[in-house]
Amino acid sequence: MSARTKIVNALVDKFKGINGSTPYNNTLYTNVENRLRFWDEINDFPYVCVTSGDEVREYLPGDFKWAFLTVSIKIYVREEEASERLESVIEDIEYILDNNFRLTYDTNKTTEDIRIISITTDEGLLHPTGIGEVTLQVRYSLP
Repeated sequence: MSARTKIVNALVDKFKGINGSTPYNNTLYTNVENRLRFWDEINDFPYVCVTSGDEVREYLPGDFKWAFLTVSIKIYVREEEASERLESVIEDIEYILDNNFRLTYDTNKTTEDIRIISITTDEGLLHPTGIGEVTLQVRYSLP
């Protein structure tokens, strides 16, 4: 399994820990997946999909390499106050990311940094469904 897949799976495991008890506002449990689903395929909300995107590498002296992986987190909610729920789920995800920027994704491998690049929402256009996306840049070293 590639480092990209392992990083996505590690993020999925962390997001499954959003269980509704303090400091979280929502409960996700099994509603987190490492593949993309579309909102019309989902019956249980809120739902989170985590997928990897492009990777850029930086080659440094001494045969050292950085990898910069783009990760997309799609969030789906459906309820009367969809925009508020969407913001609440994004808040929970931000909390996880802020406290796990050095994420262990393999037995002895960790990410060096996880940064939020952008946060976008549908801004209420699909009411009562809400769709948001958090885009990350994950930096880790390559062997």
